[in-house]
Amino acid sequence: MILSAVIIAKNEAETISRCLASLSFCDEVVVIDNLSIDKTSNLAEKKGARVFSVSGLDFAYLRNIGREKAKGDWLLYVDADEWISSQLKASIRSAVKSGYAAFAVDRKNYYFGRLWPNRESMVRLVRKDALVGWQGGLHETAQVRGKIGRLDGELMHDTHRDLTGMLEKTNIWSDFEAQLRYKNNHPPISWWRFFRVMISAFWKSYIREKGYLAGTVGLIESLYQSFSMFITYAKLWEKQNNRPVN
Repeated sequence: MILSAVIIAKNEAETISRCLASLSFCDEVVVIDNLSIDKTSNLAEKKGARVFSVSGLDFAYLRNIGREKAKGDWLLYVDADEWISSQLKASIRSAVKSGYAAFAVDRKNYYFGRLWPNRESMVRLVRKDALVGWQGGLHETAQVRGKIGRLDGELMHDTHRDLTGMLEKTNIWSDFEAQLRYKNNHPPISWWRFFRVMISAFWKSYIREKGYLAGTVGLIESLYQSFSMFITYAKLWEKQNNRPVN
């Protein structure tokens, strides 16, 4: 069984070396570089990864390209700001010998270097012949034929490391997300919707995900999530109201 790691990366020179080091047990590493302007691709090539430069902000599209380029029977999808724990590594080695079609894994997120109280579960290890494809432009999911198991151990995620980087990413991704909503004929934005989406985002982050347990970091992150939703919907409003002046 050949195990291929597929990394999606964009301007992640700061984190990709750690990611690659944690994937040393894989038979090959494929990096789908989303037009990085830093040393991401150079660092990956020096570590022996096969690097492909691909444009576009659609995450499902990028992951599907990774599937095409990878040679393995099993595909392990990892982002450049993630890394594999020792327990997860051992679990993956056993999993590729099983009869399952795919495996879900728990992801531990770090915000400003602090562990977030809530964990996520997502499918990241897939048998190539069982993968129908990835769907969803921004919040993508794997469509799989067959039974899905669960891996032991955690996928570690060092996200939102500083406010400058967060704001830069929000400006990019809010454009993409607003465009998706616009293309799907989202109802016209009324003033009250801004408050609803902002309150919902804060509630989800601070209360449902127990961000309050993370102290000041939890409050900052939850307020930021509210701000991010405001920007997305403000850009959607702008698209809906961008009428030519006669």
